[in-house]
Amino acid sequence: MFYAIGKMKDVSSVNILSIQYSTNTLFPGGEYFLWSKDNYGPIVIPKKQMTVHLSIDSLALYSRIIETYEHRTLATHGDSIFIDGQYGTHYTFKMNYYFMMGDNRDNSEDSRYWGFVPEDHIIGRASIILFSIKEGASLFWKRINCHRIFSIVK
Repeated sequence: MFYAIGKMKDVSSVNILSIQYSTNTLFPGGEYFLWSKDNYGPIVIPKKQMTVHLSIDSLALYSRIIETYEHRTLATHGDSIFIDGQYGTHYTFKMNYYFMMGDNRDNSEDSRYWGFVPEDHIIGRASIILFSIKEGASLFWKRINCHRIFSIVK
């Protein structure tokens, strides 16, 4: 295919790029979260009114949503965390957050790379189930939920 594109009249060159992600580019990154795209987590996804313990170790998971989406100021001094200038060891979330997985898990930039998505950033809604499988059956074709394929999401 790329060879044919390179032969087209208006194409001067074709470069095939391969993007390789390292564990340094995964969310949340850092020395405490040495995950891979295939071995990711466990991770707790924040929801409205959920309270989490904050530490220097866990701050990488929540600092972006606390500052960017919940509009609070975070600062650290040594091992101490300050929220809006007040010392804090816990934080209660004001919104629901979601972990988004791309439709091509092995080649998709999704929440494994950019983190949680706040509820107020979701503008679409699922409307149809294209494909569905059930757990447990040893043969793949026996795992297909035929009655759910192309059904409407209610």
